[in-house]
This record gives sequence, structure tokens and C-alpha cells, in this order.
Amino acid sequence: MTVLAFLGLGHMGAPMAANLVRAGVDVRGFDVVPAALDAATAAGIRVTESATEAVRGADVVLTMLPSGRHVLEAYRGGLLGAAAPGTLFVDCSTVAVDDAREAAALAVAAGHRAVDAPVSGGVVGATAATLTFMVGAGDAEFAAVRPVLELMGSRIVHCGGSGLGQAAKVCNNMILGVSQIVVGEAFVLGERLGLAHQALFEVASGASGQCWALTTNCPVPGPVPTSPANRDYAAGFAGALMSKDLGLAEEAIHVTGVDAQLGLLARRIYADYAAGDGGSRDFSGIIEEIRSRSAIGSASVTTEERGA
Repeated sequence: MTVLAFLGLGHMGAPMAANLVRAGVDVRGFDVVPAALDAATAAGIRVTESATEAVRGADVVLTMLPSGRHVLEAYRGGLLGAAAPGTLFVDCSTVAVDDAREAAALAVAAGHRAVDAPVSGGVVGATAATLTFMVGAGDAEFAAVRPVLELMGSRIVHCGGSGLGQAAKVCNNMILGVSQIVVGEAFVLGERLGLAHQALFEVASGASGQCWALTTNCPVPGPVPTSPANRDYAAGFAGALMSKDLGLAEEAIHVTGVDAQLGLLARRIYADYAAGDGGSRDFSGIIEEIRSRSAIGSASVTTEERGA
């Protein structure tokens, strides 16, 4: 690999592309947001005037875009035609399984190779190059893309053929959405019962309640100093993105006929959260919505007592 085109330099794409540059990859980047281009230039990325310009002559084209619609429009809008034959197209966006398969089919029909490789780990993982990549691709394509992904992540999982990387992402984020809600509910319940945050954390983090939503993304300040709760829920993974991902899960649930009651309920809860200020705040801030909807009980305690 000599040249990589990176399209979509937002909160996730920018640090991913910066890690590639630090690893010695010649990265050409493009984004429709001018501020993103300025930040990319500062990170050593060669910014181009258009997406098609970035793609010309690239060995690998990596996209990190908001939705499946954006990916398909970009592929149809000139990316596939601008690329040299046999270019490896890698989509790291989170999109519907059917959109991933359609994008792959378009790329292959145009004479290219295609991979879907959505990520888990948030901005923290993107910055630290510790992302998990869920890869949907043939064996040859997976072998070709793995060295690139290893520069941005610490865990690369081949989930199967085209679209199955996205299938894994949908299932994973449904688990995450449900668990973040119930962790928030447990802390609010503990508050009402007079249980200190730290005490609940110490018990649950070492017992059967242990999960990522608790030990990494703890929704209350204190127990995990790096969690967004200590930064007034500044978004690591925004509520709007969780709502979007649960919407993809909802679509898949309806298509497959799975009786996923908790997944559908989590989708409704996060859709409401994202419709307000939660759209731009971290999804762990759902705990504030839980508090606001909870009846005032006689066992409620003060903020100082909760943090004791």
C-alpha cells in the first residue's frame, strides 16, 4: 500500500486517519466540513479539494460517513469511477446490512474489492488506535485489509462475508444500548435506597453486573475518572448516534421477525433522549433522563451522599 484515501474526517475519522499518518501511510483526506479539513491538515493528512481527487491513484479507499445513504451516494456519485481497477474499498461507517451489501455489490461490479468494517471503541478508541473492527469480506479481501486496520485498532474480527461486519455491529450496539440504560437505572435505584455510587460500583464491577457500560462508561462521576460523566457528559458516543444504531437494530429486528423486546424498548428510549439535548451529549447521560422520570421517593439522597 502506498496511498490511502480517507473520506469522512469527523470525530471518529480524524483520529483514525491521524494514526495512519503516524504509522507512515500516505493519507489523502476529504470532508465536506471546512473545520474538519483544517484539523486534518494539522494532523499531517494531505487534504484534497474533492472526494474524487482523493480517490484517484489510491490503493485503498476508506469511508467513515454518517449513514448508508451517504455511502451509496458517494459510491454512485463518482468514487467508483475515479478509482483505479482493483482498488480496495473499505467502509467503516455504521449502516444497515442491506446497504453494506449493496455498496459492496456496486464496488465489485465496477471492478473493485469491497469490505465492510464498522468499529467499536468510540473516540477514545479511535484516538488510542485500540478500536475493534468487525469485518465483512471474503478471505482474500480480509487478508488484504487486515494490515491497514491493525494500524487503527487492537482487535480485528472476521465476521464472515459481505454485510456481516455490519450485522455484528448492530447486535453489539443493541447490547450496549440496553446495558447502558439498565446501568443508569441501577445507579438511580441505588441513590433512592441510600447506596453510595462508589459502593455500588465496587460491588457490581467485580460481580455478575460487570459490563462495559459500567466499568468504562460509568454514568456517574467518580468511580471511572475517564468516563464522560466526569465531563458533564461531553460526547464520546453521542445519544444521536446510539439512537441511529438502535434504529438499524430495529430495522433488522422487523426484517428477521426476532422477538427482541428490550432492543425495541431501548430504541424508543434513546430516540426520545436524542430528540432533546441528549442528541449531542454522551449516551451515558441517559441516567439524567431516568432521574427526571423517576418519582421522588422517601429514600432519595443528596448529591453529596450519592458521591460519598
